[in-house]
Amino acid sequence: MDIRQLRYFLEIAQTGQITRAAKNLNMEQPPLSRQLKLMEEELNVTLFDRNGKRLQLTSAGELLRERAERLLRELGETVQAVKEVNEGITGELAIGSVVSCISLLPPHIKSFREKYPLMTFKIAEGDHFLLGDQLEKRNIELIVARLPFEAADEEGRYEELRLPSDPYVAVIPSQWKSDAEQKSITMGELAAFPFLTLKTDKTTGMHERVVKEFREHGHTPHIICECSSVAIIMAMVAQGIGVTVFPKSVMDSFPLSAIAMLEISDASFLSEVGVVWLKNRYLSRGARRFIELFREAGGRGEP
Repeated sequence: MDIRQLRYFLEIAQTGQITRAAKNLNMEQPPLSRQLKLMEEELNVTLFDRNGKRLQLTSAGELLRERAERLLRELGETVQAVKEVNEGITGELAIGSVVSCISLLPPHIKSFREKYPLMTFKIAEGDHFLLGDQLEKRNIELIVARLPFEAADEEGRYEELRLPSDPYVAVIPSQWKSDAEQKSITMGELAAFPFLTLKTDKTTGMHERVVKEFREHGHTPHIICECSSVAIIMAMVAQGIGVTVFPKSVMDSFPLSAIAMLEISDASFLSEVGVVWLKNRYLSRGARRFIELFREAGGRGEP
């Protein structure tokens, strides 16, 4: 069994059909069927249940799929590492970011491309769990996220470079300001307004942190909407539906005149931010340099 056969097997496993897999591989169906038969004969197992239109992996097939994906991934990383020995920093850097951290990326990407103009970027957006899954599948190398990283299902799974903390601020409709010169607001005053909170079924860290601060000041926010989208919450604030509390850097992505950002005068709580990556995963030279750029800008930690 060789690398070529493993690639054939994975394509069949992904498509569930030999005909479609052969098309994707730019080959005829009979040779692909023959290769699958040779693999099963060599291993003395059945890799697929052939009942119905779609092939289903057997338990042996599932094990081979898991190991084959790992082997091919490690092979790709090895080839990349060897090539980078004598090459400059080129290629594509795949990064993930939670929506509330998107504003942190553009200045760093700009600085990075000034140093390494041959690098390109692929950026994925999502919550901790979606991005954590993409990291595990090696579709991205790094994540910029609020901490703690909620997708962590085991201690020591990830490395983190902590960035400077981000203060929380109140975000309210401009017309709700008491006067044009208002610069701050109290937790009690915020609690009197309808409240919009950033929360998904799984990612609740920011929501819980804000609610905790209200309770420590003797108030309970009147939550009228839970939403997973920063942009939607901002649009609702602009329409005068309610108020919210976000890390200050979020506002860099939403310069809307209908929204006012106020300091919270009787509370000083911070949002921890960091760059996250898999602890035992090979990082491309581009990824390592990108982490170093964040550290030079004031991050804390070791890659």
